[in-house]
Amino acid sequence: EVQLVESGGGLVQPGGSLRLSCAASGFTFGSVVMNWVRQAPGKGLEWVSSITRAGNIKYGDSVKGRFTISRDTAENILYLRMNSLKPEDTAVYYCAKSLGNYWSSPFDEWGQGTLVTVSS
Repeated sequence: EVQLVESGGGLVQPGGSLRLSCAASGFTFGSVVMNWVRQAPGKGLEWVSSITRAGNIKYGDSVKGRFTISRDTAENILYLRMNSLKPEDTAVYYCAKSLGNYWSSPFDEWGQGTLVTVSS
């Protein structure tokens, strides 16, 4: 059974930092693209970042230069380091597994999400 369990969310002041983690199990973590997606209150899903098996990375324009995605294949953990946080980063952040190792691979499994609130 595939499991994706996010953690690390919370309340942070504007300009602050957080690191999200996603513990993965039930599949070969190192063989697929892994992703972060977020959903702000009252809005739709927004893709944040993806990382391939080889460590190639893409970011959404709204987080580029502030967020860093990484993966620990030995521990099966996906990370998202978030710096210079803004109120508009407030959202539930989801870890999602891709079906394959291509940028175009669809997302087939999701975690339950972790809430990040950026507010003073």
